[in-house]
Amino acid sequence: MSHETSQLPPPLDLSGWRKLPTVLMVVGAVFCLLGGLFTTRTDFGYAWLLAFVFYYSLALGALFLVLIHHLTDAGWSVGIRRFNEHIASLLFPWLAILFLPVGLLGKFIYSWMKIDPKVNNLVAAKFPVFTTAGFWVTSGIFFAIWWLLTSRLTFWSQKQDQTGEAICTHKMRFYSGWGIVVFALTLTFSAVLWVKALQYQWFSAIYGVYFFGSSAWIALATTYIIAVVLQRQRILSGVLQENYFYFIGVLFFAFTVFQAYIEFAQYFVVWNANMPQETFYYIIREHARWWSWSMILIFGHFFVPFFILLPAKIKTNFKVMVAVCIWAWFMHALDLGFNMFPAYYDHGYPLRLLWLPLGCLLFMGGFLAAVFLKKFNASPAYPLRDPRLHEAMGIREYELNDATNPGGAR
Repeated sequence: MSHETSQLPPPLDLSGWRKLPTVLMVVGAVFCLLGGLFTTRTDFGYAWLLAFVFYYSLALGALFLVLIHHLTDAGWSVGIRRFNEHIASLLFPWLAILFLPVGLLGKFIYSWMKIDPKVNNLVAAKFPVFTTAGFWVTSGIFFAIWWLLTSRLTFWSQKQDQTGEAICTHKMRFYSGWGIVVFALTLTFSAVLWVKALQYQWFSAIYGVYFFGSSAWIALATTYIIAVVLQRQRILSGVLQENYFYFIGVLFFAFTVFQAYIEFAQYFVVWNANMPQETFYYIIREHARWWSWSMILIFGHFFVPFFILLPAKIKTNFKVMVAVCIWAWFMHALDLGFNMFPAYYDHGYPLRLLWLPLGCLLFMGGFLAAVFLKKFNASPAYPLRDPRLHEAMGIREYELNDATNPGGAR
């Protein structure tokens, strides 16, 4: 491991980046303030919703990676577990707080909130969830479940650092066992309620699967970037081997294909069924500027990362992979906009308003980054007493026995 560490480039000088979260918050807050003063509440509501969904999908993706780590008892993912726990824990209370404007502006964002269920069967069929009170209560249930799951996983993870007792590992596996089920349910229903319901007339049986693919995709891109930075700074150099970056890259490649497949399958099934209550969703997106937006997504969201990630060696080429991961952030934001904005902007999102969602993304990104860094600095960078730690460090069992029992029989 010392040889691998010596091969790393010198650590980055990050002193000039410490104020970046604050700068992002201030710039984003100015844009948000201008948006609130000089645009309509609907314009601001859609921009805020886009930014919120971007970061909440990232947090859910990180939660998925933590759950899978415990369920598979993997060794290679020990090094990335701790900071993914911090990202997942942003769901409550921080993202819950950022959700409040979505609920307060709900009647300007969701058209069904203005419709009397007595005169619309589609809204009536979703009673009582499709009411203002139902929207708040259901959203509260989502955040309560995420709080319970993330807080318990974080509690036992930090307790494991202190005691190393087996019960900590067993508890995290227990919470992950039922957690993966409620994760799937809450991700699906929250995506339907907060995103798909923007066009409540539309039906899709696999929208939750699509949203899961997108969440895992963006979480893996973010995980790769954070892992590269921490490796470069020698913070995780002891627990992140080069082949572990390959594993993250393979998963990132797999979800690139999976997400594209699900999105195409949804389009293919809807178009072949040729039912007006379903096809209208894509008809809107095939006209005006939305057509150009869809072409950008087809090539930028799938073909570009797909062909770049195909070679095995690329997955451990940090310069290329970091660029692709940053590109994934951009494509994820575009994909969410493509799903959400046509519900209100029939002919394409006004270019004169592009600064508004950008401002919301900057503000939330700076705010959440500041919280994340505070959490990261308050605890060890990786699980100190994870039972798979030696495996993550590349220490074999017989080497460990030799170290603890020198001269003893194997």
